[in-house]
Amino acid sequence: MSKDPSNVEDLQAEGAIDEQLQDDQVELSSEAEETVEQDEVALLHAEIAALKEQAANANEQALRAAAEAQNARRRAEQDVEKAHKFALEKFVNDMLPVVDNLERSIEAAKGEQTQGEQSHIETLIEGVDLTLKSLVDALKRHNVEAVNPAGEPFDPQFHQAMSMVPDPNVEPNTVINVFQNGYTLNGRLVRPAMVVVSKAP
Repeated sequence: MSKDPSNVEDLQAEGAIDEQLQDDQVELSSEAEETVEQDEVALLHAEIAALKEQAANANEQALRAAAEAQNARRRAEQDVEKAHKFALEKFVNDMLPVVDNLERSIEAAKGEQTQGEQSHIETLIEGVDLTLKSLVDALKRHNVEAVNPAGEPFDPQFHQAMSMVPDPNVEPNTVINVFQNGYTLNGRLVRPAMVVVSKAP
C-alpha cells in the first residue's frame, strides 16, 4: 500500500512540532531551575549579609562592654588612690588651728616686748617658734603646704579676699596682706588663705 504524501508530510510536521515542544519544555525547565538557583543564591547572600551584620553588632557590643569595664576599673583605681592620698584631710583640718595659735602667740609676744623682759620673752618666742617649725615640718612630710600669697596676684581658687584696699604702689588685684595662711594637701586646697587685696585708687 502506497503512503499518501500529504499524510507523510503531516506526520513529519507533527513530529517536528513534538520535538519543538519537547525542546521548549526542556528550555523552560532549565530556565525554571536557573531561576530557582538564582533565588536560592540571593537568599544565601541575604542570610550572609544578615549574619555579618549580627556579627558586627555583637563585636561592637563586646568592644563597648570591654571599654566600659576598663573605664569602671580606672575610676575605681582613681577613687582608691584619692582615698589614700586625701585620707589625712580631717587630721590636717584639726592641726591647722594649732599652727594658727602658735603663729598668733609669736606675733603677740613680739608686740608686747619691753626692755626689762626682753630676754625672757625672746626665750618664750624662740620656744614657740621651734614648736611651730617642728609642726610645720611634720605637716610638710604629709604633703601639707602653706599658701602665703603676699605680693602675688589674687587667685580665687586659693585665696579668700577679706577686703579690698586702694594702693597706688602695687598692681590692682595684688595680695597686700595675709590674715591667715591657706593650706593644700597633695596640691588640693584644704583651706584658702584669707587676704587683703589691692584695688585701683
